Amino acid sequence: MAKICSGEWMNELKEAWNADPEVSGALAEINFNSVIACGFKEDDKPRGVFIVENGICTRAGDYNGEELSWDMRATKENWEKWIKKPLTMTTMGMAVTMGKLKFETGDFGAMIKNPKMAIPFVKSFGLMSKIGGE
Repeated sequence: MAKICSGEWMNELKEAWNADPEVSGALAEINFNSVIACGFKEDDKPRGVFIVENGICTRAGDYNGEELSWDMRATKENWEKWIKKPLTMTTMGMAVTMGKLKFETGDFGAMIKNPKMAIPFVKSFGLMSKIGGE
């Protein structure tokens, strides 16, 4: 099992993302392009990166200084918790409000108000539960 937010884990997420039409297909419909990173709150930079072009993840791996659209951080314990029980729209809002999920880069408020982005984003947390992590 891959380590959470590692390049290997991000590549597993890439496969699950691209295979899920409710995520990649929905984002392709709005020509979604983004460079998404995730990592741990205590780190000075993210660990993994995920590059999306027209809804499809074209590259994933270890973060290597890419310019980011989104940089999500949480403690390892919270990532593990969300892998076991994925966030919903409501619990994601609570996690952000309580500081458990932090966006170092990206406008969470604007994204969550746009259902065409918010619904696939929340579903992506469900994909994390399918790949697991340690």
